Amino acid sequence: MSDEHDRLESLGISVISDAEDPIVRGECMRIARRLQSTRHKIIGFIPASAKVAVPALAIQIGMALVELTGATVAVVDANVRYPALSEVARGDSTDSDDSVFSTRWLKGSLALLAPPAVERSGEVVPQLARLLLEGVDLFEHVLVDLTGFDLLGEHASAAACMDAVLLVGRATETHEADLLGFKAEMPTNRFLGVLLLG
Repeated sequence: MSDEHDRLESLGISVISDAEDPIVRGECMRIARRLQSTRHKIIGFIPASAKVAVPALAIQIGMALVELTGATVAVVDANVRYPALSEVARGDSTDSDDSVFSTRWLKGSLALLAPPAVERSGEVVPQLARLLLEGVDLFEHVLVDLTGFDLLGEHASAAACMDAVLLVGRATETHEADLLGFKAEMPTNRFLGVLLLG
């Protein structure tokens, strides 16, 4: 097994092929095409509830964007207080003295930017803003997992750092009122819509 597959499997994520699950793979490619057509570089993914898993979705869409465009794509585990993907970066040094993020290449030109250690809650939005202003020049697309920001009351501030945001819910579990509540807090010129999983 390759190092790339080992890294993805250490995150509990497998590469979805047409043979394994053509419907899921097709949907990831469709979403990647739509995101590319918007010409937005930095796109935030906000979960509608704690039951919605954004990291695997962001990585699958990132792999689809790499395949579709051949570009360099980053997935950012932006919540430095409760990082979901930090296990793959644990023990690494940060990219710079000013950053709490470490870059790991997952598959081809898909990179994961994750904090190798938990940081203070007050550092969440400032560190994300610093990264997006200074640390993503290399990437054509940056997909940002904003899990946990709603719990910290900072999702609107984090969304303001994005070119666009998507709200991610679970079909048959996420209520319309929850989606409308989140949408009301998002900048209207940055809101791309809702993506339902399952």
